[in-house]
Amino acid sequence: MPDLVLHDSFTRGKRVFTPLDPLHVRLYFCGPTVYGRAHIGNLRAMLAADVLVRLLRTLYPRVTYVRNITDIDDKINARAAELAIPIGDLTTATTAEFHADLAAAGMLPPDIEPRATQHIGEMIALITRLLDSGHAYTTSGHVLFAVAHFADYGRLSGRDPDELLAGGRIDVAPYKRDPGDFVLWKPSDDTLPGWDSPWGRGRPGWHLECSAMAHRYLGESFDIHGGGTDLLFPHHENERAQSLCAWPGSAFAQYWLHNAMLLVEGEKMSKSLGNILTIGEILTQAPAEALRLLLLGTHYRSVLNFTQAGLIDAKQTLDRFYRALTHAPAPTTPAPAFLAALCDDLNTPRAISVLHALADAALAGDTSAAGALRASAAMLGLLQEDPATWFHGSADSARIEALIAERLAARKARDFAQSDAIRAALAAEGIVLEDNATGTTWRRQ
Repeated sequence: MPDLVLHDSFTRGKRVFTPLDPLHVRLYFCGPTVYGRAHIGNLRAMLAADVLVRLLRTLYPRVTYVRNITDIDDKINARAAELAIPIGDLTTATTAEFHADLAAAGMLPPDIEPRATQHIGEMIALITRLLDSGHAYTTSGHVLFAVAHFADYGRLSGRDPDELLAGGRIDVAPYKRDPGDFVLWKPSDDTLPGWDSPWGRGRPGWHLECSAMAHRYLGESFDIHGGGTDLLFPHHENERAQSLCAWPGSAFAQYWLHNAMLLVEGEKMSKSLGNILTIGEILTQAPAEALRLLLLGTHYRSVLNFTQAGLIDAKQTLDRFYRALTHAPAPTTPAPAFLAALCDDLNTPRAISVLHALADAALAGDTSAAGALRASAAMLGLLQEDPATWFHGSADSARIEALIAERLAARKARDFAQSDAIRAALAAEGIVLEDNATGTTWRRQ
């Protein structure tokens, strides 16, 4: 088995992964802030974690995967007010949608999924430690972390504090000693969620939540912390600072993994462009495995461009893989070349190229290659269907059958333009229609 090598954002280079405990790997990935439907950019971060966890469980006897739910946040408060519904109703419904979307996308659930609202005690205890050690101060009903008291601040994101202040999401408030100081606790009025604390009724800051929950379930030091590059600053920078100050001598996270952003048809997703695609929307257009394959076709640290053409190509590639499994034996073990690709910083494009080679061999009659194809693909959450179900038992098959019936009706009505248009549309998806004396059958190219 090759060594697992991961790109560590802290050192800005690849490092051989050496867990603190070789019998128990522990990792924390930032989960959603539950105020709206998860989009495919969110999914990309979850998919990077999913593949990593699948690989780690192949390499190590025990893995604890923690992914939180942020259900205290000003964005949540604002959305609930906009919709005129209770905050708890919003977070409950959005969390349920998130779980449904990820399950539909074939994601492994975390071993532990803590919610911020259930860990206020741990957060208050963490703030108390920071105040007692002089790393935090109270002012105007707030508790703030003093960045000047942490000499290593900015090292994770690789910039000095002045650059961070200029380029980050900083709230410059008059009650701060330093503009870069960040909130640990803030006051709440009667219209907002709040809990009693030594500093008055209030609620925690976003960064504090993850530090408290990671410590609760993974301890002072653990192996891997991950999320999107958008979290590198300020969220992960602030998490690291407050955690290392609260528990001097600890390491907090040994490795930091960050996935790059996702574009849609070459454009950044934004409300102004109207191109924010939810997971649910995409899964009405294509099977979940096609979406997974499209996202995995780009390395997690490279910018990914999601396109409708790419989604169609991914579906056609899966059709080919499934044809290679038509007479496959039970899964065997993943191919060594496939494992080597994943162990090289989760190089999924290279791993997929191995799947193509295995499919070539399987289609040529190599049954051992077919077994390795299925076992390897399973580590990416792919080829989880029976081939017969994939081709003829899915919702997509029902759609194709409906189009064939529509084409038949058009032919009977001598509307040959419509009939030809349906055939052409299906051909563009790789669907070949074959007319015979008993009707029309179809197959994928």
